Amino acid sequence: MTILSTSDRGNGEGAMAAIELEKVTKVFQNGTVAVDELELEVRDGEFLVLVGPSGCGKTTVLRMVAGLERTTAGTIRIGGREVTDASPRDRDIAMVFQNYALYPQLSVAENIGFPLKLRKMSKAEVRERVEAAAETLGLTDWLDRRPAQLSGGQRQRVAMGRAIVREPAAFLMDEPLSNLDAKLRVQMRAEISALQRRLGVATLYVTHDQVEAMTMGDRVAVLRDGILQQCDEPQTLYDHPRNLFVASFIGSPPMNLYEATLAPTGGELFLGHQRLDVPPSVHTARPGLAAYLGTTVVVGFRPEHLTISTPAETGPHLEGRVEFVEALGSDVLVHFSLDAPAAGEEVDGHDTQDLATRIASTCVARVEPNLSPKIGERTTFSLDVARLQFFDPASETGIWQ
Repeated sequence: MTILSTSDRGNGEGAMAAIELEKVTKVFQNGTVAVDELELEVRDGEFLVLVGPSGCGKTTVLRMVAGLERTTAGTIRIGGREVTDASPRDRDIAMVFQNYALYPQLSVAENIGFPLKLRKMSKAEVRERVEAAAETLGLTDWLDRRPAQLSGGQRQRVAMGRAIVREPAAFLMDEPLSNLDAKLRVQMRAEISALQRRLGVATLYVTHDQVEAMTMGDRVAVLRDGILQQCDEPQTLYDHPRNLFVASFIGSPPMNLYEATLAPTGGELFLGHQRLDVPPSVHTARPGLAAYLGTTVVVGFRPEHLTISTPAETGPHLEGRVEFVEALGSDVLVHFSLDAPAAGEEVDGHDTQDLATRIASTCVARVEPNLSPKIGERTTFSLDVARLQFFDPASETGIWQ
């Protein structure tokens, strides 16, 4: 018996869905709509990450897939089989929790093999599967230890081992790294991703950490107030956010978002008292902008699309006073004030604001360490206008077609 298998990721177009949610809704007894007609699928072999802020409904989704929470409406299928009303044990899934859920009185080997013991498998087969899982996870030397004798990362590996010995149709993971320190989280992100790739088992992974989502997922589904905002490959989410929420949630630091006025000719964009030239190529890429000439739009740009200008540069630029500088080693985040209102906020950017308010409403540029300006300096930043994002200020949706 071999636990590990190498398979195609199965995340291409037309791949069979291992988990399907069709108009799945959850309304709690107090009337709270936690999940609203969610349409989502995890393809065979795919690692799909469900991400969103606390209270958005992502854990509720996972619990409904696992059978730990009943749906109010909708249909859930696993491996093509409807399981909406099936018990958890009849769904052929394995779940990994953030608190590991290990039995303290059992050894590592006994914890990993516990679900197989419940299936009344022979001792020989249990031992074979446990040893295979332990070898995969680097736990061979720890099989006789108790959970209290392990580090947080080792406990998480034990929880993973207990899941993979079952050879389920799908893995469900509920913020499994949230209890680990920052360095160990990075290590475990890589380990879980590599393990899932080797196993080739469809995985639905829940997290509130968008960096975790972007680095681990084949696709990332962004949830807000129980409603799916966008589900795409990580780079597509980053480069082409469907709406303002996705634009502001995905990315660290988040996208700079400001209200601006598009000139009637379309050749200029005004952010407060500052003017940016907009080349025809921007309109060619976004023909929908034609309907917004002479009106207010929300414009967005990533911190890395700003660079500190040199005297010789004549292209589009923004100017502001440096409010705060974060040195990260490989690069520097420069927070500077603009006299334009941040999207959805009344922000005047004047010196009368207290420091905390000014920093919260600043524009952020990611620059090289040797270019770091000093706090209080007025600095000019070049902007790559080809990378600008535009949104409708009323509907908050992206402006493309």
